[in-house]
Amino acid sequence: MDVEAWLASLGLARYAAAFRANDVDRKVLLGLSDADLQSLGVASLGHRKRLLAAIAALAER
Repeated sequence: MDVEAWLASLGLARYAAAFRANDVDRKVLLGLSDADLQSLGVASLGHRKRLLAAIAALAER
């Protein structure tokens, strides 16, 4: 899975560099928490909620 493309599809490509710099791949992505997203620099609550919902949808697949 291309995490950067996935972020772009959510309109959140601005976080791609942080995810790449922290080696976030699909396996790591599925275990991210709200606190982890904050550590990655996702300051916006709305963006964190959007990401967490999209991660939950991935986990269901």
